[in-house]
Amino acid sequence: MGARTSGREAALQMLYSLDGVEYDAAEVDRTILRYWREVPGDVEGREYADELVRGVAAALHKLDERIRSASRHWRIERMARVDRNILRLGVHELAECPDVPRPVVIDEAVELAKRYGAEGSSVFVNGVLDRIADDLGR
Repeated sequence: MGARTSGREAALQMLYSLDGVEYDAAEVDRTILRYWREVPGDVEGREYADELVRGVAAALHKLDERIRSASRHWRIERMARVDRNILRLGVHELAECPDVPRPVVIDEAVELAKRYGAEGSSVFVNGVLDRIADDLGR
């Protein structure tokens, strides 16, 4: 598993634990510290995971608005918690990480959805991220 792949997985787990909590910087930092204390993961992926979690937390409302606009007939509050956080990660990477190619962002998100989501999660995540990538010109 590559460093960014393991970083995305760790970031998803941290975001999942933060979901429903006020995303203030102190809580995000506590969650990151707690996570790495309990799960000593890939050292190379750690920095990327931390960047993703902080980036998603800083732009949460903007990311959620993009997801709302692209997900037809789905309110973000009704989405499965894991799907919602996979989408947040993917949208953040599409919008803020131009060095990561569009197919990589979408493929990695789909793989996370297959691994952690429900049966239809990967198709849903793929469709929403594809629309958002088009909207962003990626």
